[in-house]
Amino acid sequence: MNEAPKPMIRIVLADDHALVLEGLRALLSAEPDLRVVATATDGERLLEAVKRFSPDVVVMDLQMPFMDGLTCLRHIRAEGLPVRVLVISAFRDTHTLRSAVEGGADGFALKTDPPNMTLAAIRQVAAGHMVFPEAVRRWLIRKPQSDPGALTDREEAVLALIAEGKSNAQIGAVLSLSENTVKFHLKNLFAKLGVTNRTEAATKYHQR
Repeated sequence: MNEAPKPMIRIVLADDHALVLEGLRALLSAEPDLRVVATATDGERLLEAVKRFSPDVVVMDLQMPFMDGLTCLRHIRAEGLPVRVLVISAFRDTHTLRSAVEGGADGFALKTDPPNMTLAAIRQVAAGHMVFPEAVRRWLIRKPQSDPGALTDREEAVLALIAEGKSNAQIGAVLSLSENTVKFHLKNLFAKLGVTNRTEAATKYHQR
């Protein structure tokens, strides 16, 4: 019995380096379930491409001219465009990783990753999974020594909206985050607060 074909994943690529852009395009063209519908070399063109082609996934660099990738990512989330975003960068420093998470990315990959890892990251993000290096997970759950229970500004905002009874989708809409990113923050603030559900978290919020 033949296996059913995989659903097609429509992708927009964005990078200001032609070599990287063409390398990614060539890599994806060999995959029957991955289709590049457009490319962009700056954030303004990327935003236009997302609106015009309605892709499933954007694979983008953060360092781009005219409108940088992070600003474009924030526009995508603020406008509620239904696309998953995989940031692909040459940098793995804390600032870059944090910017990607806070901006609402669904995943993060390195340009130096093996091709099979990049392909896997694209498919995982398309399937609704969060794809981040271990360094991001450690940063998100770390507990500052000065206050072991301290929440980040983003976690505080999520907690306040939980206390208002908002759903993950509503929280995402208010904070311009994907639902996956909201779930990521929920998991970490639950751990910091020592609670297991939204009701307990809301109670903690009101007690504070």
